[in-house]
Amino acid sequence: MVFRLGFAALALFCLAPTPGDIGGCAQTARDLDPDVFFNSKRSLECRRCRECSLRTPACELACDEAAAVPAEFPDGCYPLVHDGTVCLRKLTQSSCEDHAKVMGEPPRVPSECNFCPELEP
Repeated sequence: MVFRLGFAALALFCLAPTPGDIGGCAQTARDLDPDVFFNSKRSLECRRCRECSLRTPACELACDEAAAVPAEFPDGCYPLVHDGTVCLRKLTQSSCEDHAKVMGEPPRVPSECNFCPELEP
């Protein structure tokens, strides 16, 4: 009986949302500004490409100041400021090896930056 109650309590605890999932850490839920996010991400990607001496098409695009950045997220996609912060932090703290994978051919989106995965038909 005690084992069942302990297991039930553990299962309930594991199913609870984490603080970041619900706008925790005393942050109010705010929509991520696509212009600010995409420009910040591009600048960070370019800086990391230079730091890691990467020369891929994705790095060239990230460092091309004349290239257009997306103006909005895909339809039905509403990431929060917290999501953007987590993504940019991941890119900042990634090793050069990990950044080479992100900026390689084809570019790979880190899971922390995959706000709106496309649903398979």
